[in-house]
This record gives sequence, structure tokens and C-alpha cells, in this order.
Amino acid sequence: MSFSNGRPEPEVIMNFNDGFSYSKGKLDAAYLSLIEKSPAKQIVSKEAASLKKEDVDLIVNEFEISRTEAEKALLENEKDLAKTLKSLVVGQSS
Repeated sequence: MSFSNGRPEPEVIMNFNDGFSYSKGKLDAAYLSLIEKSPAKQIVSKEAASLKKEDVDLIVNEFEISRTEAEKALLENEKDLAKTLKSLVVGQSS
């Protein structure tokens, strides 16, 4: 363990020349926050099984968003493609 100004440095994964570094604790916390969010995606995936593949593909290709985001948008708009497209266009322009 190295010391800087009399205090021990946190565990560091990598130091960069510009002075920035990543600590293991912060990296673990970020990773755990991603894991906690994954069950919500699984719920959307179960409901998304009833969506038309063509509708989801159209939204993904035209708006360049993830498949999960496209499925969520369709579900929020009652599986109506026209309504979903309008809401996405209005949402992106503001």
C-alpha cells in the first residue's frame, strides 16, 4: 500500500498520465447499480413478447434506440405503432 500525503491511497485499478484513476470500490458500486436495474428489463421483456417484431424493428432502425427502449415505448402507447412513433418524434424534438 502506498502513501500520499501521509494517507493511504484507495485501491486503484489503473492510474492514467493525466492523474485520473478508477478505484475498485466505485467500480463495484457502479456495477451493482446496473445489476439492480436488470429485473425491470426482464418484466418489460415478458410483456414485450406480445409485441409485433416488425413494429419493434421499425422503431429500433428509425430512431436508433435499443430494442428494450423501443419495446417500452410501444407498451407505454398501448402497442399502437402510429401513436408510439408520434410520441417518439415529439419527445426527441423537445
